[in-house]
Amino acid sequence: MSQFWSALVHKLTPYVPGEQPRLPNLVKLNTNENPYPPSPHAVAAIREELGADGASLRLYPDPSAERFKEAIAAHFAGLAIESAQVFVGNGSDEVLAHTFMALLKHEKPILLPDITYSFYPVYCGLYGVQHISIPLGEHFEVRVDDYNRENGGIIIANPNAPTGHLLPLAEIERLLAAHPYSIVVIDEAYIDFAGLVIPTAIALVNRYPNLLVIRTLSKSHSLAGLRAGYAVGNPLLIEALERVKNSFNSYPLDRLAIAGASAAMNDREHLEKTRLAVIDSRTTLTAELERLGFEVLPSAANFIFTRHPQHDATQLAAQLRQRQVIVRHFTLPRIDQYLRITIGTDMQCQALVDALREILISQPVGLDQVG
Repeated sequence: MSQFWSALVHKLTPYVPGEQPRLPNLVKLNTNENPYPPSPHAVAAIREELGADGASLRLYPDPSAERFKEAIAAHFAGLAIESAQVFVGNGSDEVLAHTFMALLKHEKPILLPDITYSFYPVYCGLYGVQHISIPLGEHFEVRVDDYNRENGGIIIANPNAPTGHLLPLAEIERLLAAHPYSIVVIDEAYIDFAGLVIPTAIALVNRYPNLLVIRTLSKSHSLAGLRAGYAVGNPLLIEALERVKNSFNSYPLDRLAIAGASAAMNDREHLEKTRLAVIDSRTTLTAELERLGFEVLPSAANFIFTRHPQHDATQLAAQLRQRQVIVRHFTLPRIDQYLRITIGTDMQCQALVDALREILISQPVGLDQVG
């Protein structure tokens, strides 16, 4: 601590990002990155923007990133989305941060699930947003009726993180209809892995002016290293986000990010190919883990949430690490015996299964049994 810190800084509990270890021969299944490369068109667009000598980097990027907004609108043209309904930022985390300041900071507390993306309460602390945590159901599901109380807004990750549970579109619409005077934010970081047909809440944007949908290119578009995210909603909501953005940083997306993200949004074929590959691998991995005695929650994301009823999750994570397999373990109540495992390539998933089988065979049932 320092005498020069502001009073706010002393009160902050910062977000702890997933580990990015530098270990040889690592099977990295801890931060929900896509196991496949991004669109070749995105890579080509970045190279084209950079050019032979990088001369374009002398110039500031387009502060509005209109090229990216237009690509997003075109991607959702079937849902009648226009670029005026799109906001873009430096990853969905920045878009979320602006959303908390622009749309969720009111006199009444906002509502959010008790088990959800752990950045949400961090933003509440940073911006002084009061919040109430609504417990998930017995099966870690969001129960819409539990949100029937006064609020200054509602935010839900769908699919939820870290559980992977999907709230059906009909339930989201029921939530919107029940709260016409509250902003409802649906964070869809993982929605492209929800099934053959993507049940995005963007389909509801033109019917509900209180809906904001936030998405990222980090997961299904394989661009976690580029940092590009966006929101889709009523133009008045977008205006609020733009006002906050331009009071903070007028140039959140650089030239390379705009070029690569725009090209990625335009490449539907690559998106379909890679997201379906992840879905197939998730199905296979789930079956393999269940054969080993794991309980696996139904997942609509590029990860699974799983536990073994006879082996402690902390020890399993540590023993996997000894075998150079990294997964995510949380210490929060209700989920401290679960592991969140990113879906990797089939080879990575097999390495995980082999490591777990070795661990389970080496330890008699009940040796580290959960009490």
